[in-house]
Amino acid sequence: MSNDFIPPAKPIIGDEERAAVDAVLRSGMVAQGPEVAAFEKEFSTQFVSGRECVAVNSGTSGLHLGLLAAGIGAGDEVIVPSFTFAATGNSVALTGATPVFADIELDYYCLDPDSVRAAVTDKTKAIMPVHLYGHPANMDALRAIAEEHDLLLFEDAAQAHGASLNGEMVGTFGTFAMFSLYPTKNMTSGEGGMVSCADPETARRVRLLRNQGMERQYANELVGLNNRMTDIHAAIGRVQLTKVGAWTTTRQQNAAFLDANLENVVTPKVAKGATHVYHQYTIRVEGTDRDRFVAALKEEYQVGSGVYYPIPNHRLDSLAPYAAGLELPVTEQAASSVVSLPVHPSLSERDLERIVEAVNACAKAGA
Repeated sequence: MSNDFIPPAKPIIGDEERAAVDAVLRSGMVAQGPEVAAFEKEFSTQFVSGRECVAVNSGTSGLHLGLLAAGIGAGDEVIVPSFTFAATGNSVALTGATPVFADIELDYYCLDPDSVRAAVTDKTKAIMPVHLYGHPANMDALRAIAEEHDLLLFEDAAQAHGASLNGEMVGTFGTFAMFSLYPTKNMTSGEGGMVSCADPETARRVRLLRNQGMERQYANELVGLNNRMTDIHAAIGRVQLTKVGAWTTTRQQNAAFLDANLENVVTPKVAKGATHVYHQYTIRVEGTDRDRFVAALKEEYQVGSGVYYPIPNHRLDSLAPYAAGLELPVTEQAASSVVSLPVHPSLSERDLERIVEAVNACAKAGA
């Protein structure tokens, strides 16, 4: 019986992806070109009900350009969760606007609508929830708050390819939504991001911003950046689009096995009407030293795991200046107790059994 290390994530890059890259290299069209255009259309059809999509070189670029395209800038406030990767708050700050951090719902790790409502001021311009770990945020309640206060609504869908709420696909709620295509996400383009846009003008502005502010060469309309995706990356993404549906089904099956067999930990909950795509399978260990628990999984059972995220954004050196004196108790509770277990589609039945054995033993022993 093998006890090889089980990694917390495992990107799947096969012969088809390699062949697609080779075809681009042979074509001589390496930068943004026909592969990018095809990837944008195929991603749109598969994930966001035909909304226009714009490919960029990273998820963070997608957030930044989406915010700029929507007119966010100095003097504005955008309400975001603190319990997420720093790119969410960073992207707001990079526009000159102020990220305002709100608390989360502990069951789903996404923005708490009550905390969002309490954070609204006369400077608030938008709300940007994160569909964390692949679970959709409470978009019905957040949309109602946005409409009540005449606010824009954006989506950080970096981890939520294919997730939905009450039949509506994540990425179709806001003025824009960003999907990450980093190697550890549910699908990858090697590196990159995709921006789903609610209207043609937002899409046009994102396209301008990603390409130095121009649609026609040397006819710069606004100050832009170089955030283009290459055809090499798009070719990988196009192949991955043909596989991600089956991978997501496997993730959901793996999650169901863990749900049914883990003991003495808090397993992920799924809201009514939500489709969870399990970018991460995140448990909470309560009454246990989380760091010792994580170490024991690795050292005693060769089971990898991750802690996403141990330091909330509002306490990071980089973002704390925007949140002086702020207290987010539920965020702090999550940050001190979450552990993400392997759920990726490369897991074997024996891998899943070993994960269960390890977690149950460590949780029972108090690590």
